[in-house]
Amino acid sequence: MPAAGPTVRDGDGLVKAAEGGAGGLVAKTVSVAPARVPRPCLIKVKDSLMSAELWSDLPLEQWLKYEYPKAKRTKLPLIASIGYSVEEIQKVAPKVAAAGADALELSTHHLSDPASVIEATKAAKEAVNIPVFVKLNPNAVDLAQLAQMVEKAGADGIVAINAIGPCLAVDIENAMPMLGSSRGYGWLSGPSVKPFAVRCVADIARAVKIPIIGSGGVTTGRDVIEFIMAGASAVQISTAAIIRGHKIYGLMADEMAKFMRAKGYNTINDIKGIALPHLPEEPFRTTAKPVEVVASKCTACGLCERHCPYDAIHVIGRLAKVDPVRCYECGLCVSVCPTRAIRF
Repeated sequence: MPAAGPTVRDGDGLVKAAEGGAGGLVAKTVSVAPARVPRPCLIKVKDSLMSAELWSDLPLEQWLKYEYPKAKRTKLPLIASIGYSVEEIQKVAPKVAAAGADALELSTHHLSDPASVIEATKAAKEAVNIPVFVKLNPNAVDLAQLAQMVEKAGADGIVAINAIGPCLAVDIENAMPMLGSSRGYGWLSGPSVKPFAVRCVADIARAVKIPIIGSGGVTTGRDVIEFIMAGASAVQISTAAIIRGHKIYGLMADEMAKFMRAKGYNTINDIKGIALPHLPEEPFRTTAKPVEVVASKCTACGLCERHCPYDAIHVIGRLAKVDPVRCYECGLCVSVCPTRAIRF
């Protein structure tokens, strides 16, 4: 499903996500008053994005009267993202529920401490009779502990994570910040944050019993599988949808289906959390055993040789060969091999 952000800034954006193959919809965050968004507010950093966007700059009344009804006509489940303070949530939550939202997502991006997150969760649960998911800020000191507190406060699910930051990007041609926000600060999303997001999902999955929606750097169907194996029940996508368009949802779903068929998995429940038992408290080992090369899969592309910091692997003839004395078993060659010809 989409994550609350630019691609779902209005009802038309939500309809496009549905047409692109999303399995559910998450609308852009709304609050009591429209946001005054700094400009410029969105830049590309390598294959990721940095954003100074805020909540929706459309009036709440417009969402209630026009935008949510458009999304509801898709027949997909609609999650309304709202924020931020207890007072704002008490005012906004009943209105979006009455407009047809199937669930709420509480954005905690602008809440400064765990107590505020807990109060906001309780306020939402008291205000509506639909499920309430809480989107956690990755800056929290202990996300797993915060998730437990949110679960105890009545949350029906967790969304993890929000974008990482604040971050800064400078245009060296004019020595100016690339974003027009205060101090030029923004929040990072996209592939660069995915390993951090997966770790957060895994930590939370081992700490709570309620469902988790993973978010952060999902660009392929394999990324979705990774989040689910780490304990997520669903995922949200923002950066990939901005860069590649609304068709990304269906493309990812197709890639997931092919992977699952090839591996013999029938349902999402077959893979949910299956990586968690393999995350030991102690290292696998601290001594090296040289990697091996599967000759039938090696294409002699040379990526392993170029990446190896230990000068332990070289393409000789049409095959990569490992020097067992030099091999540190760092694993870099295994991760860069495009045909999975190198293995531990």
